[in-house]
Amino acid sequence: MRGAKSAKWVAIATAVALGATACGGSDGDSGNKGTKGGKPEGYVSIDVGEPQKPLIPADTNESNGSYVIQSLFTQLLDFDGDGNIVYTNAESVESADSKTWTVKLNKGWKFHNGEDVTAKSYVDAWNWYANIKNNQQNSFWFQDIKGYDDVHPEKGDPKAETMSGLKIVDDHTFTIELKYTMPYFNYKLGYTTWAPLPKVFYDDPKAFGQKPVGNGPYTFEKWDHKKLIQVKANPDYKGPNKAANKGVQFKAYTTLEAAYKDVVSGNLDMIRQVGPTDLPKYKQDLGDGAIEQPYAAIQTLTPAFYSKTFKDIDPKVLQGLSMAIDRDTITKTVLNNTRTPAKSFTPPGVKGNQDLDTDVFTYNPEKAKKLIEEGGGVPGNKFTVQYNTDGGHKEWVTAVCESIRKNTGVECVGDPKPDFATDLEARDNDQVKGMYRGGWVADYPVNANFMKELYHTTAEANNGRFSNKEIDALMNEADKAKSLDESVKAFQEVEKKLVEHMPAIPLWYYRINGGHGKNVDNVNVDFHGDLEVWAVTTK
Repeated sequence: MRGAKSAKWVAIATAVALGATACGGSDGDSGNKGTKGGKPEGYVSIDVGEPQKPLIPADTNESNGSYVIQSLFTQLLDFDGDGNIVYTNAESVESADSKTWTVKLNKGWKFHNGEDVTAKSYVDAWNWYANIKNNQQNSFWFQDIKGYDDVHPEKGDPKAETMSGLKIVDDHTFTIELKYTMPYFNYKLGYTTWAPLPKVFYDDPKAFGQKPVGNGPYTFEKWDHKKLIQVKANPDYKGPNKAANKGVQFKAYTTLEAAYKDVVSGNLDMIRQVGPTDLPKYKQDLGDGAIEQPYAAIQTLTPAFYSKTFKDIDPKVLQGLSMAIDRDTITKTVLNNTRTPAKSFTPPGVKGNQDLDTDVFTYNPEKAKKLIEEGGGVPGNKFTVQYNTDGGHKEWVTAVCESIRKNTGVECVGDPKPDFATDLEARDNDQVKGMYRGGWVADYPVNANFMKELYHTTAEANNGRFSNKEIDALMNEADKAKSLDESVKAFQEVEKKLVEHMPAIPLWYYRINGGHGKNVDNVNVDFHGDLEVWAVTTK
């Protein structure tokens, strides 16, 4: 996912890039009765910026929108802190052959408007999400289902309105037939893009995206664009993550520093990521409220392979640039020991993570310069790194560029965008001039998520437009393995091949360095590195 938090993009990626416009501590319902600190009594607040898209599950693949979607919608299953499957709306998801999967739903679930959540709620939603006419960012996620190509052809109009692989058995049972065996398919169902939709959605999808009706632990209340999204606890919710508070305010800030000041002053309850300026002092300031915990996410520099700078670039050049980056020093100084230098394309915490047997991620200025020369150099001997200024990235981007310039003579400069949404729009519209700072948080705890969703030619989140037929074929074969273990091992071999082609330059693994103020308690971090807002209690 893309994040400021890319299981998303990291903002995060997941979660380092926040919203677009400042939202002071007094914003919200401060003029209404029963409010405290700018929010209704019993509500909690967290810094989450403006979502890039309307609030529709399959059109959300960045962490700002994901936080809100997770509060309003619940999919079939989720994961615990160790990445193990936890059933939510589903009673079970089973398969005897890894090709045909049977889903049984828990009974008694309802949407926020009182409509029953049924098998048809899922099947109709998935068909709509996948249909090319509906232009959903995450339509790619449904490509494994038989009949996807009929509703989402490479060119032209769809040949069908529904995927033939989806069959309703009864109100609470449906089957999913895939094009091929995929032993980890059930893990993919833990991503929010698989959430169901109520009938009212189809009356006016555009209006629904501004005022969604879900089946999750909270109900929608209001969206003051670029300032605040507010949701209310759903008293009838049947899932394991029932709200322990009365509601949540997702508040947008221009900078991490502004959000941090509000946490310290008591005008904001939780901050997802402390900025570089405040990292040296946040543990002292927040005391028991300081949070430091690793999670399954990675930061990269990703070339735009359509750009003049990196089109048809020799991978040796990218390997050399990688070796020119002093990850150890940057993570210890600029990032104050809050990141761990990467040794692979996948982070710890996902099945199949490995330290690759290569020196490409090891600091070696002499070899870096040699590889760049052997590869023909960087066109114009200069490139840019695009990043969002509201996410605390300026300092490390500057340090990385200085390391490259000092050790290779190649000029590297930052290309700042005012907020995460603007950054993502430039990526989505192929407007990146050189590289962009990529951050990816696990959607599901399998190594495939950090390769197929990022570097397969057809992947929606492949914003660098990397394309390699050999890599695509290896990924497709890994998907068809007979067991989860065999698939994980096959993707480990894919990862070794990625070093030869360098679709991105891995930098470091994430740790959440956030915290909360004195007015809340029970603030925990989930597998994705998100703060579990549903479990937070007020004092």
